[in-house]
Amino acid sequence: MPKYLIYFAQAYPNFRRAELESLADLYGIEIDLSHHDESNPFIVVDLESDDAAKKIMSRSILGRGIYELWGSGKDLDELHKNIKESVDIETKIKLYKNGSFKFDFVGYKGKRDVKVRREMIESFSYLAFEGPIRMKNPDEVFVVVEEYVVPGHGKIAETPINMWFGRQIQLSSRTENILDKYDLKRRKYIGTTSFDAELSLVSCNIGQVAPGKVVYDPFTGTGSFLVAAANFGGLPIGSDIDPRILRGKSSQCNIPTNFKQYKTDSLFLDILTMDFTNNAFRSNFVIDSIVCDPPYGVREGLKVCGAKDPAKAVGRENVVIDGEKAHLRKDFIQPKKPYELSNLLDDLLQFSSERLPIGGRLAFWMPTANDDFEENFIPQHESLELVYNLEQEFHKWSRRLLVYVKRDATEYKGETSNGLKSNHIKHFRDRYFKGFSEKSR
Repeated sequence: MPKYLIYFAQAYPNFRRAELESLADLYGIEIDLSHHDESNPFIVVDLESDDAAKKIMSRSILGRGIYELWGSGKDLDELHKNIKESVDIETKIKLYKNGSFKFDFVGYKGKRDVKVRREMIESFSYLAFEGPIRMKNPDEVFVVVEEYVVPGHGKIAETPINMWFGRQIQLSSRTENILDKYDLKRRKYIGTTSFDAELSLVSCNIGQVAPGKVVYDPFTGTGSFLVAAANFGGLPIGSDIDPRILRGKSSQCNIPTNFKQYKTDSLFLDILTMDFTNNAFRSNFVIDSIVCDPPYGVREGLKVCGAKDPAKAVGRENVVIDGEKAHLRKDFIQPKKPYELSNLLDDLLQFSSERLPIGGRLAFWMPTANDDFEENFIPQHESLELVYNLEQEFHKWSRRLLVYVKRDATEYKGETSNGLKSNHIKHFRDRYFKGFSEKSR
């Protein structure tokens, strides 16, 4: 199979492999990223075609571009030698001889000056392209990719340690300023808990949000994941126990206005004021992907609908106000009771096992204290296979993106467990405000 060079962005390196593998799986493309080094922004992979390369890179957030690899070397002479030995130059020339083209340079931690670039371009004269040079919208872009190592603080790298030459296949949506487009600072409606735009998009990619597929966020907040899902053509639907945040600040500053801002309002299904643990969806409503950030109980304790003291709540359903039962009035405020995150995650996994189709994905974020985290803390369900456990570290604590795939019960049966129930997550809120100076017991 043809070889391709992938160039990654220097953001969330431990999420790169999961994102590209998930996109490849979504499109039915075989790709081996097992040799990816998170400290290096480059990787060479085998792919069946340019079309496959375009599909996985076009919606990548953590990739920058992918190139059909013609050759590599430690310096320019070795690069030319490798191209001549590795590529059928005559065939390549026939394919691209008469089309318009341009040469470009990509430098990681270094770059060449204009004069050197011109000399380098001339050194590729043996490729004998005869088409017109076109700097804007050429038929083909041929790229010299270089990797430099900075010799020390305040110094400039002058000589690359690795060089590649290839044909540009696809630049990612990142290079088209998608992060600026979805920047929270530019979004009309946000709140204190609005999730980071970049990681919202990455979460939806790993969650395999796809055009025409229903995407659900049970803890919608200001709709960060729903907005990201719509960017990829998903059909977003959300719910939240707090009607105030769903209602927004005004008719011109709420969740629907965010979709109008990004011109994806035609994809938006709805948002519901609903306690997820007592959800109102019909039993046969199929959800293709669930992507969410459950409340950690940091800013306030977790709560669900219900009476804190059931004994005192007896008879309240019979309270009448102005001839109408109180709990049926529009201004009725449902009482709430405390709830543990461990129980909420049990409910989330159970709900996902019932609603996701075979192959559907659940992707949610979970907080952990770094000093006493153990793998058994991660909740499990017998119908859901954990495929990714990705960590974003914040010094003394982390949040983890946990990604599960719904499996066929006739072929897969995992273990149902939840190590959070007897461990540190119960004390996460207290330790968060104490700076994690005390370990849970």
